[in-house]
Amino acid sequence: MHANAMCMSCMLSRQEKQIRQFKDDEKKSEYMHQVLGILYDYGQTKSSPYLAEQMNLLSKKYWGSLEDFTPIKHKYNQLLLAKESEIKEKISKEADPIKESIKYVCAANYIDFSAVENVNETTFEMLMKKAEDEVVPKEEYAKFREDLEEADSLIYLTDNCGEIVLDKLFVEFIKEAYPNLKITVIVRGENVINDATMEDAVEVGLTEVVPCVGNGNAAPGTVPERLSEEAKHLLSNADVIISKGQGNFESMYDEGFNPYYMFLCKCELFVHRFGLKRYESVFRKEERISILQ
Repeated sequence: MHANAMCMSCMLSRQEKQIRQFKDDEKKSEYMHQVLGILYDYGQTKSSPYLAEQMNLLSKKYWGSLEDFTPIKHKYNQLLLAKESEIKEKISKEADPIKESIKYVCAANYIDFSAVENVNETTFEMLMKKAEDEVVPKEEYAKFREDLEEADSLIYLTDNCGEIVLDKLFVEFIKEAYPNLKITVIVRGENVINDATMEDAVEVGLTEVVPCVGNGNAAPGTVPERLSEEAKHLLSNADVIISKGQGNFESMYDEGFNPYYMFLCKCELFVHRFGLKRYESVFRKEERISILQ
């Protein structure tokens, strides 16, 4: 999906805010012109995650290392891990644990430091309340279960730290219901914002449940042309794909993969695209998605 004008405006504003701390006005002006060059060269043909990765590479060149989110990622991974048993027990008591897991996975997509400004330690309680109020579309869920019944392989694309603990629980319940289904999880190949990487997958124990691989790059999404050969092969041959988060939607939509998307509408653009309120969730396969213009 090509970057929207609203996305480009947001990225441009974010870049300017990031360099306010520096005092060399001439260098800052030069940098912003280079950012504009990226938007000019790729804005009409590439996705927002692709543009974001190019801007991050430019930022490293001009200003050195980007902000290190490792401590924050560890903090939220541990926060969710501390509640994992409680959540798992709660989900297990429901008549349909897979359906119930979807509620928690969508709610946890709130943990996103690139799109949500007020993520903090009290976020967890809010997430649990939100999960209880989530509604999984009945017809869409029935089709999802039909697809799982017929599938031999499932690829699960993660998004952020913290919520990867809920991803693990979701995968565990799917694995329990479909023991012959070959499940592989794909995480980001390099650090970018608070997105989940192999380090996070190991920390939360996801690698002990199913095979996990990095996607080979640091784009905050799943950009087809930036994927490793292994990740491309897995996605191209998967019977079912679950794609978490807005970044994965922006980079995968209309690229021929037809995944089930799961995310919260966290910004004004997505609220408009899907005709939903802010922080309402989306769980739908691409072939049944209608985007408002």
